[in-house]
Amino acid sequence: MKTKTVARVGRKGGAAAQADTRVTLEQVALAAGVSPSTVSRILNGTAVVADEKRAAVDEAIARLGFVPNPVARGLAGGRTLSVGVVTQTIDSPFFGGALRGVEDELSRAGYSPLFVSGHWNAAHETRCIDMLRSRRVDGIIVLTARLGDSALAAYAQQLPLVVTGRQLKAPGLYALNFDNFEGGRLATQHLLDLGHRRIAFIAGDPRHPDAKERLRGYRAALLAAGVPFEQDLVAPGQYTEDSGRMAVERLLDSREAFTAIFSANDQMAFGAALALHRRHLRVPDDVSLVGFDDLAGALYTVPPLSTVHHPVYELGQIAGAAMLQLLAGEQPTARLPPPRFIARESSREPRQR
Repeated sequence: MKTKTVARVGRKGGAAAQADTRVTLEQVALAAGVSPSTVSRILNGTAVVADEKRAAVDEAIARLGFVPNPVARGLAGGRTLSVGVVTQTIDSPFFGGALRGVEDELSRAGYSPLFVSGHWNAAHETRCIDMLRSRRVDGIIVLTARLGDSALAAYAQQLPLVVTGRQLKAPGLYALNFDNFEGGRLATQHLLDLGHRRIAFIAGDPRHPDAKERLRGYRAALLAAGVPFEQDLVAPGQYTEDSGRMAVERLLDSREAFTAIFSANDQMAFGAALALHRRHLRVPDDVSLVGFDDLAGALYTVPPLSTVHHPVYELGQIAGAAMLQLLAGEQPTARLPPPRFIARESSREPRQR
């Protein structure tokens, strides 16, 4: 028993000794020949010091194996070093790319994101934001919210806010928007240039501003080409694969003639391709198909999908960078690049009949 007791004490003593040898900020300061407050400011990114001092601190940190405590750093500066991110669905192939971009950008600055899903519901988004505020996040990024402009502007009076998917100006808020109108116009123009005149359109959720803009771009391209807009060629969708499948089934059952389909996002285009396949129609020999977003899977469909490139990862990066600028008291200026159309094998000139 005595031997066992000594062994247990030894293990505890070893753990205590290990804890006691943890390198402190004061030890780093002593080794670098600077004050502890200077080390703290360098770690927080707020120090204005000579390159020699910064190099000395970096060298001391590396030599001593100092690991900063992010919680202590944040509390010392009045921050938690965390940013709330309200997405819509965590498992979305579109929003997933944006979340990765946000995470990569914030982590480089020592910030951690807290992800929550709004599920396309304004009341749920409100609960998400209130929960994040209760966690004392330093700011919030909202990806394509259902919340109204006035509600978002009100939240921005309480903490920095970055929103995507709309045009909005308010104190403490920065908005990022993609030119969905031009993207819709480019996709439709591509099909018109190939010679298509009967172009069906699978619309997104009409409550989404981007869905309205993509439909507007579709109509504008038809008008410019002298092709009449036909409501019977527009099928409603919900931005999901299954809604794209059902939209094409409705179009085919209606007996309306069309030689091409423009889907307002890639996910609905994937569903549209399945519906065409089940009706023994080949893409692009019988029906050309184009999408919108350029998801990672678009390149690997059979045939590869022609689509509008939406820089979703870059969207997340820019949103993260904008938040860091707001937290530093700076005004963000970054903008998303304009849309560009990527032609692949799913679209071709209409077959002569």
